[in-house]
Amino acid sequence: MYPEIFHIGNFPINTYGVFLAIAFLCAILITVKLARRDGLPAEKIYDLSLWMLLASLVGSKLLMLFTEPEYRENPAQLLSLDFLRSGGVFYGGLLGAVIAGYFLMKRYKLPWWKTADACAPGIAIGNFFGRQGCFAAGCCWGKPTTLPWGVKFTEQGHQITGVPTDAYLHPTQLYESFAMLLVFLFLFWLHKRKRFNGQVILTYALLYSAIRFAIEFVRDDPRGDIFGLTSVTGLSTSQLISLVIGITALVLLILRRRRTNPVNLENPVILSKTAV
Repeated sequence: MYPEIFHIGNFPINTYGVFLAIAFLCAILITVKLARRDGLPAEKIYDLSLWMLLASLVGSKLLMLFTEPEYRENPAQLLSLDFLRSGGVFYGGLLGAVIAGYFLMKRYKLPWWKTADACAPGIAIGNFFGRQGCFAAGCCWGKPTTLPWGVKFTEQGHQITGVPTDAYLHPTQLYESFAMLLVFLFLFWLHKRKRFNGQVILTYALLYSAIRFAIEFVRDDPRGDIFGLTSVTGLSTSQLISLVIGITALVLLILRRRRTNPVNLENPVILSKTAV
């Protein structure tokens, strides 16, 4: 709940930006570590990570155009400092990174599922640090609550993000942050024990979509209404995306698990040749 750490002249150093930088750095380092373990070339993974990072930033801003009416109604705000400083929409960033990653992996001749598995734990730890930044900034806030862990934000947070200051709110940012820390630990454990390529990234997609879907019920910040779907379904944009991603991940997990030959699981040499 400290949205600004300090100022350099009139320019504020935002806590959210610092946490976002930590998130990206940790994600890249963990991805490279796991990629090396899998025998993937570290130099290409560094390049891939940096391009995916850029694509995630662009994607998060693009989806923000659909979820935030003020930017559609006043396009000039796209060049404003507030827009550039805002974090954007996570799912837009994730989809941007996935699309960029798909084409770059083909260019670098990297195996899609194996490389994606190396990325998954890093994405999860990025979620952890990113939501800590959201909590510090006061964005993505929750509904009022009487629970003992309800939080009250500062006036400075209200001025920057519009978070209410007259009630105790669900710390939805921390709910997601600590949930994703547990997911990171699980995925890091799973990566060394996976039974087929794609298991780790698909497990991440399934777990994150379920966690996000649940937390959205107690979020209270404005999140847009793309094509009027929220008005029709009563579900937020992120919940609708979570349903699509979660169901897709579950189906792919089942299909890829069935394609794995049980005999090959006992022979890692054969498995390494047959897994895609």
